[in-house]
Amino acid sequence: MFKTTRRSAIALAAIAALALPLPAAAKTTLRLAHSLAKDHPVDKAMENFAALVKERSNGEIEVRVFAAGQLGQQRELIEQLQSGALDFAHTNAAPLAAFEPTFGIFDLPYLFRDDAHFFKVTDGEIGREILDSAAAKGLVGLSYYDNGTRSFYANKPVPTPKDLAGLKIRVQPGPVATRMVNLLGATATPLAWGELYTALQSKVVDGAENNVTALTLAKHGEVSKVYTRDEHTRVPDVLLISEMTMSRLPAAQQDIIRQAAVDSGKAHNEAWKAELRKAEGDAVAMGVTFVDADKAAYRAAVQPMYDDLKATPALASLAERIQALK
Repeated sequence: MFKTTRRSAIALAAIAALALPLPAAAKTTLRLAHSLAKDHPVDKAMENFAALVKERSNGEIEVRVFAAGQLGQQRELIEQLQSGALDFAHTNAAPLAAFEPTFGIFDLPYLFRDDAHFFKVTDGEIGREILDSAAAKGLVGLSYYDNGTRSFYANKPVPTPKDLAGLKIRVQPGPVATRMVNLLGATATPLAWGELYTALQSKVVDGAENNVTALTLAKHGEVSKVYTRDEHTRVPDVLLISEMTMSRLPAAQQDIIRQAAVDSGKAHNEAWKAELRKAEGDAVAMGVTFVDADKAAYRAAVQPMYDDLKATPALASLAERIQALK
């Protein structure tokens, strides 16, 4: 009788155990920060990246996106990645040059012939080499995000470099952009993105250089009424993950993150084309005038920057490889 009762109890316990839900896999929550406004196309791209990671990891990885500089501006975010205080950061390539000079190649004016040339570089072997160059600095480059061509905007047209003389022009912190603007006759003034609207409004700077969405999404068209299309540079944005974060994730999760970054980048690039068209129309409605520049004059003025590269053979070689790419 005792044995029968004991066997029954064991059987019932086994059935009860089977009925209990299995322990859920431990969820990893990672933080991603950028300096642009909530609902900016970049913010939407980062939210898309987070959604792809969550879906493909079956909910095991959750990426929380912090927009609008909540956790700091671009340089601060990169420093937080290096220390392991932050997991992901979306930043422009220009501030990265202060940490890894290879990224400064994108600041070279008139490096790319056209859209096709740009994407052949960023989607190909050269682009991957540039992303990988940050590894020694504790940064893992995941993907590029198109940021359009950059031109000057101020309260007067600047169709030739002579028209820039005496103007204070905001640049992203970094030696290459500073050198370019100074060569063109203006005074380069490095400022964080979040400080720029007020700086334009208060005349701390006379103008800036960026893609056309700066006029609308950042509302710079309220205080700068002329956009001169010289299209001097095309500097992509980059999504980075801290090497400390990446190294503690299983290989399968690392693969998910890498692929999600590439896929969200491609989706962003398609959406960005439409955003640029819309932004120009909206800027005109704000009272912004668009003028064309004498690009030949601009190219001639910045030619010394290519001569400067002789002092850094690795960058000179990289520039040659990019421009030789068919």
